[in-house]
Order: sequence, then structure tokens, then C-alpha cells
Amino acid sequence: MTIDEKYMREAVKQAKRAAAAGEVPIGCIIVSEDKIIARGYNRRTIDKNVLSHAEINAIRKACKKIGDWRLEGCTMYVTLEPCPMCAGAIVQARIPRVVMGCMNAKAGCAGSVLDLLHQEGFNHQVITETGVLGEECSQMMKNFFKELREKKKQP
Repeated sequence: MTIDEKYMREAVKQAKRAAAAGEVPIGCIIVSEDKIIARGYNRRTIDKNVLSHAEINAIRKACKKIGDWRLEGCTMYVTLEPCPMCAGAIVQARIPRVVMGCMNAKAGCAGSVLDLLHQEGFNHQVITETGVLGEECSQMMKNFFKELREKKKQP
């Protein structure tokens, strides 16, 4: 098991927490100096807040832990490619590296729909790795939405 796989497994645990709470299963962790400093999972429905994405929740905790808004020495592990809001927050927080499980063809902004993490005009560029535990992350999303559709069919 690689270091990236080890940490992505931790992000998957967070995604499973989201799923158990009825949320879209997206999980995120932030690592600094080979230690997990923050964890987050999708909580939009629980919090009734559109900003409660896994990445935003983890960034908020990491900033508090480090005591700065810059997360320059950190790596983010996230089970799904970030949306525009989260990609923007990653750039703003100066996170140098993001490792993603699966891509998001409908809303991803790290290479799928847009690529905000590698935008030449921005003052910060992000190193990205994709497909780490990709099949597991993708299957978790597919299963969640399949179950959701089945529940909607029931009277």
C-alpha cells in the first residue's frame, strides 16, 4: 500500500460517515508532516448549508489547527474531484497537492468540467494526482445514488 492509498483510505472512512448520515458520500482529509491534521465529510443536508462540503469542512479545521489560512505544507486527499467552490478554496488556501479518488464529470473543477487548480492566471498552481482508490470511490458514489433512486420509487 502506498502512502497515498493509506491516506485515501482515511478519506474513504469520512465518505462512509457521510453516507451513514444520508449525505452524498464525499470524504476529505488534510495531511501535514505525515500526520492527519483535519478530517471532513459532506454535511450539506445535516447543516442545511450549501458550504458544508467535505473539503471546506476539512480546510476550516486545518486552518484552525495550524493557526493560519495558508496550508502551504499540506496535502489534501478527497474521494471526489472538487467542485468550483472547493477548487477555489484549495487555491486560496495555497494547498500545494491534492490527491483525488475519482473524477466528477458533472461538476469537477480539477480537470473534468474546468481545471481551476491549474489555471495559468492564478498565483497558485496545485499538483494533482487522480485515481487513487478510484474504483472504490466511484463505486461508493454509484451505490449511493442507486439506493437514492430506489427509495424514491417506493410508495
